[in-house]
Amino acid sequence: MYPDDLRYTAEHEWIRTGADGAPVRIGVSQYAQDELGGIVYVQLPEVGESVTAGQSCGELESHKSVSEIYAPVSGEVVAVNEALDATPELINSDPYGEGWLFEVSPSEPAQLDGLLDAAAYQADLPA
Repeated sequence: MYPDDLRYTAEHEWIRTGADGAPVRIGVSQYAQDELGGIVYVQLPEVGESVTAGQSCGELESHKSVSEIYAPVSGEVVAVNEALDATPELINSDPYGEGWLFEVSPSEPAQLDGLLDAAAYQADLPA
């Protein structure tokens, strides 16, 4: 349910890292999408926008509520998942694959070291 090759934040975002200096892909965890329920609208940052670690950079809207998306690392947005405009429910059906949100070229790669691994993330989830 929580892939070991990803890093996680306490705000329930996941981060897939690549080679050193490569952009990182960001999405929301299985837990987050379960809590939100059916996602009907996604507001993402724009390509070229700078994001700051820990700051809100978008929103997910479901039938139940609206939830902020927080940037797990600082940097420049280099890609967004445009498929979510027409099919935001991809986040519910495939949160670790086709439901990814955006990619960032990290300006401070050391921030990745402070993120949670899968075991630590799961240990922090409510029972």
